Amino acid sequence: MTRPLRATIDLSALRHNFGVARHHASEARLWAVIKANAYGHGLLRTAHALAGCTDGFAVIELDGAIALREAGLQQPILLLEGFYSDDELPDFAEYRLTPVLHSLEQVQAIVEACLPGKLPVYLKLNTGMNRLGLNANEFRAALTALQDSSQISTITLMAHFANADADIAVMPDAIATPLETFATLRRKTIHSAGLPQSLANSAALLRFPETIGNETDWARPGIMLYGSSPFPEQQTAEALGLCPVMTLSSALIAVRDIGPGDTVGYGATFTADAPMRIGFVAGGYGDGYPRHAPTGTPVLVEGRRTRIIGRVSMDKICVDLTHLPDAAPGSPVVLWGEGLSVDEVASAAGTISYELFCAIAARVPIYEVG
Repeated sequence: MTRPLRATIDLSALRHNFGVARHHASEARLWAVIKANAYGHGLLRTAHALAGCTDGFAVIELDGAIALREAGLQQPILLLEGFYSDDELPDFAEYRLTPVLHSLEQVQAIVEACLPGKLPVYLKLNTGMNRLGLNANEFRAALTALQDSSQISTITLMAHFANADADIAVMPDAIATPLETFATLRRKTIHSAGLPQSLANSAALLRFPETIGNETDWARPGIMLYGSSPFPEQQTAEALGLCPVMTLSSALIAVRDIGPGDTVGYGATFTADAPMRIGFVAGGYGDGYPRHAPTGTPVLVEGRRTRIIGRVSMDKICVDLTHLPDAAPGSPVVLWGEGLSVDEVASAAGTISYELFCAIAARVPIYEVG
């Protein structure tokens, strides 16, 4: 018998979620962010599913971008960290890729390159996150150099917000300050007027329409495409109209009774205080389920909500069946997805849905529907 753990990817839900992003984007164009193997959902699977919907794809990995081109995808492809060394630039030209430039070194390299054609570029401004991006003085110098270069076709201005997903009741100016930083720099920089911009990620797209722009601008939905809320503690994915794309499911493989004082699993971290019926699910941290998920993390057995107990093992998870008398070996289990929000599981485990999606192990078989 085949081990019952599997991840099911619902491509119709993926397209539905893209439609939600499209609705919020109004006239702006959309990059479907499919970096990190499409957040664990499969790069080519996701790209082909969205090929008829999206205006372009955004990735981090050059090999992923090349794989998209070799698979026949013709939309623009944005490399969110640009190129890592100058010798990658010929690939950008050959495969028609758009680099995000976030340092003066990258700007210098591209204007000094001898390429067979012109490249579109994104120029990234640091508006307060203090990760990648140019400061104000660098931005002015970089923009002038790019506009004077014969290697550049179009320039799009870009920023990324540190707090678009913050609780606006606690941080009401989450967007206002960095947005003003961006707008002020544009006003003070010669020849920046009229250039398209890309500011909104999933959180900003859903919450801050002032970041979206018009038909020349681009938004970058990521996590919302996969059916997870960018701000799960404030608004659920369901409330945002999003549908789960990945369902991680399994089955019970054994059931047993334990008595008061009996412990469960490694480290004896759970002790029964009354007679209990417990079950064991095929799946564990060796499959990508979070090892640090504590007792009480929700799970569905036979479509009914219960909890995991004890420590997550490499290959097994223990669940409480005390109030599920009909559950037996073979009973279906949902670890997250359809009927159980990945955001809720992630919150119980002290992490975020992004990590759970990306952690799915190679040994977990993936099935497509929709």
